Amino acid sequence: MSKPDHLLVDIAIAVESEQSNQMSLTVVVPGGVITGRLAPESVWRERVAEVLADSERLRSFSAIFTSPGGGPAPRDHDEPPTHLHFHVARILQGSVGIPETGGMYRIAIKDVSAWTVGDFSYSDG
Repeated sequence: MSKPDHLLVDIAIAVESEQSNQMSLTVVVPGGVITGRLAPESVWRERVAEVLADSERLRSFSAIFTSPGGGPAPRDHDEPPTHLHFHVARILQGSVGIPETGGMYRIAIKDVSAWTVGDFSYSDG
């Protein structure tokens, strides 16, 4: 989208302001479809930092997500969010979701070409 959808921006604002991770969303972006739950950016950063800190090889990268000097500057809360932060999310590939356990994705709102409320579940049947 050249101009972000105002409804999608409003959803992102609500997730950030309510600090809720219960909003399920499915989005279409270049190269894929992602389905899962949105998280506030601060919660998403904390979880990514935890995962990295648990890895011996990647531990040094965790500070990027937790330190004020690391990563992008904290968002000015007077400006609308520019990204969606998914957790427990999957990339839809045929009849399966990758990864099975869900992943952490950061998606620019401007790159979303279509979306729907809710996520997709998978079954063996």
